[in-house]
Amino acid sequence: MKKIVVIALSLLVFSCKESSKEVKDFTTIFEKTKGTETPVYEDIINYYKEISEEYSEISLFSFGQTDAGEPLHLVVYNQEGIFNVDEIKQSTKNRILINNGIHPGESDGIDASMMLLRDIVQNDSLKERYKNSIITIIPVYNVGGSMNRNSYSRANQNGPKAYGFRGNARNFDLNRDFIKQDTKNAATFAEIFHVVNPDVFIDNHVSNGADYQYAITHLFTQHNKLGGSLGTFLENEMRPQIEASLQEKGIAITPYVNVWGNTPEAGFSQFFDSPRYSTGYTTLFHTLGLMVETHMLKPYKIRVEQTYELLFSALDFAEENSETIKKLREKATAEILSKKTYPIAFKVDVENPTELQFKGYEAEYIDSKVTSGKRLFYDTLKPFTKPVKYYNNFVATKEVEIPKAYILQQGWHKIVERLNHNNIEYSLLEKDTSITVEVNHIDAFETRKSAYEGHYLHYNTIVLKSTETLTFRKGDLYIDTNQNGVRYLLETLEAEATDSFFNWNFFDTILQQKEGYSAYVFEDIAEKILAENPNVKSAFEEKLKSDEDFAKNPRMQLHFIYKNSPHYEKAHLLLPVFKVF
Repeated sequence: MKKIVVIALSLLVFSCKESSKEVKDFTTIFEKTKGTETPVYEDIINYYKEISEEYSEISLFSFGQTDAGEPLHLVVYNQEGIFNVDEIKQSTKNRILINNGIHPGESDGIDASMMLLRDIVQNDSLKERYKNSIITIIPVYNVGGSMNRNSYSRANQNGPKAYGFRGNARNFDLNRDFIKQDTKNAATFAEIFHVVNPDVFIDNHVSNGADYQYAITHLFTQHNKLGGSLGTFLENEMRPQIEASLQEKGIAITPYVNVWGNTPEAGFSQFFDSPRYSTGYTTLFHTLGLMVETHMLKPYKIRVEQTYELLFSALDFAEENSETIKKLREKATAEILSKKTYPIAFKVDVENPTELQFKGYEAEYIDSKVTSGKRLFYDTLKPFTKPVKYYNNFVATKEVEIPKAYILQQGWHKIVERLNHNNIEYSLLEKDTSITVEVNHIDAFETRKSAYEGHYLHYNTIVLKSTETLTFRKGDLYIDTNQNGVRYLLETLEAEATDSFFNWNFFDTILQQKEGYSAYVFEDIAEKILAENPNVKSAFEEKLKSDEDFAKNPRMQLHFIYKNSPHYEKAHLLLPVFKVF
């Protein structure tokens, strides 16, 4: 009897202790306001601090710095907890990285992720379901934009009441900065990305553009661009399975409606995510990329709830296919190198569209009540479901031969800095060395007439190739392509690639001549050059006959001779990137 009393008393004491422990409330502002508001930056970070203190399975880390002077945070969920980021690198578990607030006015993912992580850690069955997953979340990527809060900049968007601004602290659009990495945000993101090395990457957005019945759309990285077994897996397995999962939840989803100046029933193409964009960048390292695009006109509550469900569907897919995904990623580098060539430019394959049963609204042009013209009007009282052509296949228009290695002449510090940010392996030449290489000169290019993300971007670039034996200096970089970052090297160091370092102006100093000549002095030198170089003389005379403008222009004639003489500077238009085969 005494024993029973003692046990009862101890249970009572234990019960009192338990009841006296304060149970923290992790209901989000989104939930408290019935889906109309999103938290300010400080409250988002405090939420994650508190939940990481409450649950050992959640950790909060800070990395580097952003242009706003604040670090980037990374929230990590792991069933056994993570106490050091190196544990992520060493883990064999399935790894997912979710990015939020790249455009802070598009805050759907911020709220969805807060609820997602809370619901997992408070639910034993969910913890068991994701026991083989490490789920990592960047709460807010664009910290400066999140702090620049207003209620008006998203003129076309239906909620929340207040939100952040698209541009970051230096007014960069961070979803154009992944490859060029002008911002501290992008450099710090690269650090996080390579620590996590995610199998699946998800970036949460809100769309602009046409109106239709869907509250949520998806933008998977373009599968032909991704290529190989990974591209096939993404298109044939990942996309349809995630779509089917949402359909089972009663959520209709369609590919991102990429129409501008037209209506969806006319058909539309898949968005082509070059490496300046988040999913274009992450897939350079064989990560399966997905961008979520909810629809601006749908109520904020519905958008967040559907983002939340899509995140769970993506987590389920990654968990169920973890072994397959890891095997595909492991062999991706060898698969790329085995093909000998790599595509650097694509166009839409207009001959092979996919048919969608698209849920849209009837559209017409009616008289504007504001201007003197017509306006596009989507009649939400006239919904339709009809077949629409979706052009989700692309074909390569230009390929390059994959070199054994690149040589980058030393001194190009901004390039080296970015190679370091992206875990690119290279060695420095230990002594002056003669190597036979392919030399590239810029032959032609065009340049945007207006500023774009701090640059005047080049495009339609063409290079002239030659083979020469050159002496490289001690300290020049030798970059072997047989490494995980082979795609990154091909997309940045091949000048003709869409988002190459050349096209982003990193090599613009080679475009300007530093030496020249005075015509009256060079006349005598030119006469001697023609007399002593029959090949130059022959080419000169042929051009006089074949080119009428040239024949009428003495300055062009003199410059032709100068350009074909030893006096013409070798550095002009010469890319400081050389290819070893």
